[in-house]
Amino acid sequence: MENLSHKARTRQRILDEAASAMRVLGTEGIGVAALMKRAGLTHGGFYAHFSSRDELVAETINHIFTQLQATLRQHLSGKEAKASLRDFIDYYLSDEVRLAPEQGCPLPALSGEAARLPTAARSRFDCGVQSMHQLIASRLQQSGEAESEAMASSALAELIGAMSLARACPDEERASQMLAVSRQSLKQRLNLLSLTQENDERNN
Repeated sequence: MENLSHKARTRQRILDEAASAMRVLGTEGIGVAALMKRAGLTHGGFYAHFSSRDELVAETINHIFTQLQATLRQHLSGKEAKASLRDFIDYYLSDEVRLAPEQGCPLPALSGEAARLPTAARSRFDCGVQSMHQLIASRLQQSGEAESEAMASSALAELIGAMSLARACPDEERASQMLAVSRQSLKQRLNLLSLTQENDERNN
């Protein structure tokens, strides 16, 4: 009988492969046969870990957001609220993230199909969206912004939309410019421009 630790590692491998595919192609990127082949496993072995493709999709969404939250906490820890927001915007709307969708936030790939997801997957997606919203809102609140919830909703929508459009753009220079404009716009709207200017002056 397969021991629990080996089974857990195998399940993790399946989720990692599914997460990479979903970040790039959305849920359409998850075909069980192809996924198991990429993971170096048999098609039939899938059902030792998941009861259905729908369960895999839901668990993959949860897995991606858990990974993303850990990455962002590590990236932003130990920083003052406004500085962490500025760095979050710079990171999220960077060309580095644009060119590596398999490693980034799933929201640009999944937002367009979220309304059509099965119930469990949609619930996981909503939890992920709320966690991202809370990450932004909490830092805005710590910065003294009275309308932190509304500002966070607006900021999250622009983050997702800007990255989605930039990834879809066939012109590299124009795609990079889209992100630069959105970074500037968000920092202005969230009252972070003075912080950025002060940081630039210290570095010059």
